[in-house]
Amino acid sequence: METTVHSNNTQPEVDIQKDVSEPLPVLVDLIEKSAKRTRNVFNKNYSLPLENVPASQRVKLSVKISDEYEHVKELPQALLTQQKVNTDKPGNRKPIPSHSQPILEQNVKVLPGHAYPSAPGVELSEETSVESEISEDGIQHIIDSLPESKAQQEARKTAQGVVAIRQKAGYQTGPPTSSSLVRKPTLQAVRPEWHAPWKLMRVISGHLGWVRSIAVEPGNKWFATGAGDRTIKIWDLASGTLKLTLTGHISTVRGLAVSPRHPYLFSCGEDKMVKCWDLEYNKVIRHYHGHLSGVYTMSLHPVLDVLVTGGRDATARVWDMRTKQCIHVLSGHSATIADVKCQEGDPQVITGSMDSMVRLWDLAAGKTLSVLTHHKKSVRALALHPDEFTFASGSSDNIKQWKCPEGSFIQNFEGHKSIVNTLSINSDNVMFSGGDNGSMHFWDWKSGYNFQKTETTIQPGSLDSESGIFASTFDRSGSRLITGEADKTVKIWKEDENATEETHPLDWKPSLARRRY
Repeated sequence: METTVHSNNTQPEVDIQKDVSEPLPVLVDLIEKSAKRTRNVFNKNYSLPLENVPASQRVKLSVKISDEYEHVKELPQALLTQQKVNTDKPGNRKPIPSHSQPILEQNVKVLPGHAYPSAPGVELSEETSVESEISEDGIQHIIDSLPESKAQQEARKTAQGVVAIRQKAGYQTGPPTSSSLVRKPTLQAVRPEWHAPWKLMRVISGHLGWVRSIAVEPGNKWFATGAGDRTIKIWDLASGTLKLTLTGHISTVRGLAVSPRHPYLFSCGEDKMVKCWDLEYNKVIRHYHGHLSGVYTMSLHPVLDVLVTGGRDATARVWDMRTKQCIHVLSGHSATIADVKCQEGDPQVITGSMDSMVRLWDLAAGKTLSVLTHHKKSVRALALHPDEFTFASGSSDNIKQWKCPEGSFIQNFEGHKSIVNTLSINSDNVMFSGGDNGSMHFWDWKSGYNFQKTETTIQPGSLDSESGIFASTFDRSGSRLITGEADKTVKIWKEDENATEETHPLDWKPSLARRRY
């Protein structure tokens, strides 16, 4: 057994010697990998020859060289001009070869060897070496004459844009005027204008259902109301007496509009009908068919013979008043369109929907110009300012003020904690918002200050739940406010003529929460 063990021990020794004389391929690969790792670690001292550098490294090196020396491949124009002037002077020496360093100044010293030649036309000998003495002014001149790189041009344009934006926003762009280095925006709290409080003037009863729509005649003599009793009633504005009742709808009348250029009254309702009434004969002369569900709102274009309606089918339809043809179907909302407004300038159509969005439309193309997604709840009310190119949108989260035509946000009207069903603005910069719980808020349009909060007066015998305000509008003079409410009445409000700034002082304090830039 010992002999067997001995023979087994001697045989591996012979194999190891054979392996040492002839290295295995695996061992060669390990040595190469180790050498590569060593070169990577000590790359600064043991760099690879250029022919052994990987292709990616060569590309990287060429990109770096191109980026660093792209704008200095050629001498600046000022330096070339200076060299040309120096070489053109009589008696000057031969121009310096391009591979040598150019002499930029006349300050030249000759190193030990031969004396500097003074005779014109005499050249320097080969044994004489020339060294230029460049002054700091000359170097700065060359630096200033260098063209801007692409990065410098982009940085300069960016800096100019930032300065312009800061100037527009009211930031200080010049050097600081005080010891503080922090640039702060110029905040300005707008002082609200004083407005007289509004009070109830008249209550008009006659409808048998919720009053859902109101429209005032352009001559300011009468106004029309539509209600849940499927009738349209025309009232005298001065006395409040009933003049006429129009029947024809088979469901709630949700929208009314009186044409300022034609003797027409337009109405729409939950029965999917849009009707045109001839006020000379008090009869329906046109129907506009196309909506697939109830029609909740309508608006007339102030210049064109165009009617825009919107409803539960989430579309707004543009109708030709004369031919009854549907010009456009404005689709884009995903829920009921609760209000629509038309104006003369772009955007000519504005819609508010229960998908919490406000859309501005291009009437000519029939497409959306912009979408305002600031609201978090349903947008049930819109109001255009009669004099300014601004409008407001009302939701249960807050009321927002916007600027046309791009729809830029201006400010919030915060504090009406209710579902806002209606908004109205007059030329005296008074905005009214009516809530679903009967709350009435009056706002100063410029500052967003809520100068009056009140509750509507419920008709005796009505339930507490019948206190909602569904529709409102100012008359043509802006001195009367007409509201349609859930207690089946129409109420007229007016300013208190006995109120003054002394009897009803403005209870306002500047706050950072109400600021304008």
